[in-house]
Amino acid sequence: MHIASVGVSKVCFLFSLAFCGLLLMLIPALQPTTHHVDLPQPRPQIKTSPNTLQESFESPARGTVWTTVLNTNSRGLDGTIETEHGNDNYRETYSEKNSNIVSIPGGQDGILPGFASHDLLELKDIFIAVKTTRKYHKSRLELLIQTWISQAKEQTYIFTDGDDKELRMRTGANIINTNCSAAHTRQALCCKMSVEYDKFIESKKKWFCHVDDDNYVILPSLLRLLSSYHHSQDVYLGRPSLDHPIEAAERVKTDGLVSVKFWFATGGAGFCISRGLGLKMSPWASLGNFISTAEKIRLPDDCTIGYIIEALLEVTLIHTHLFHSHLENLQKLPTDNVLEQVTLSYGGYENRRNVVSIVAGFSLAEDPTRFKTVHCLLYPDTDWCPKLKSKN
Repeated sequence: MHIASVGVSKVCFLFSLAFCGLLLMLIPALQPTTHHVDLPQPRPQIKTSPNTLQESFESPARGTVWTTVLNTNSRGLDGTIETEHGNDNYRETYSEKNSNIVSIPGGQDGILPGFASHDLLELKDIFIAVKTTRKYHKSRLELLIQTWISQAKEQTYIFTDGDDKELRMRTGANIINTNCSAAHTRQALCCKMSVEYDKFIESKKKWFCHVDDDNYVILPSLLRLLSSYHHSQDVYLGRPSLDHPIEAAERVKTDGLVSVKFWFATGGAGFCISRGLGLKMSPWASLGNFISTAEKIRLPDDCTIGYIIEALLEVTLIHTHLFHSHLENLQKLPTDNVLEQVTLSYGGYENRRNVVSIVAGFSLAEDPTRFKTVHCLLYPDTDWCPKLKSKN
């Protein structure tokens, strides 16, 4: 009887094992059906150089900034006139080629391949910096305030080296005393550019455009050009004064020099930088770092901008012939497309006749720079502009 009981127990044990195994096999089939959900697609990876900061970076001085941007490539220019830049006496050859398109290999209508175009841009999105000095407030600055700055007073910031409360009160212009030296030296120029950059970052505007106090900015053309790009991308727009990249000695260590080549847009014709790219410049440009960066290559402010963008961030300058300085022969600019340019200039004491060949409203004696003439063609309802006689 005992033996029979043991046999029954073994059979029951084996049956229990088999039943448990069967349950384990049936559990997945008994679970409710999982519904497939459309998951968000991963964001595309953005290729950056070793020096490029991706999501965020810490400024060497203080503060954290962030951005997501793309890189670009372009080359091209020709040139003639030689001059000297600042006190560093490197040779420049300025291009006299005039064109209404951006020089971009493989591009179309001045837009880089792969660039998202048609940024919803308004004048209030642009930070326009004008560099000047106290002695030119009356002879140069007042003309700009009377003409194009009057159409962009809130967007234009004038960076100078001395207080001028009377001019500020009379014109309502945004005049910023940088407390930099009034001398036209490399150090003084870089000091002012450093303040310009910091004020742009503080403004949170989409674009930073720098011009000199002898530039007329054609605002509709500027808006049209910048709207071809997007402010979150890497965009550095301007006109080189050289027909080749500049070569500089980079002071990496106190006991060593490294040769570096890069393009730069001349500040005399003006240049523009997107906010995306501007933020990435921060470790070398913000909070006084611009001055120390300039000392590494011992070149002026516009060269230092090119050094940071092209040599350090490996973002290529987009060459455009819509910007003009007094170094080129402005009389060769066709009169029928003067108003389609972005910046114009005029000759100084050494060449007063170097102005755009445009005739309307004012005589050359009344308007030696031709800025008033250009302004009245753009804004004929300005109260001081000559009224055109109506045709009967």
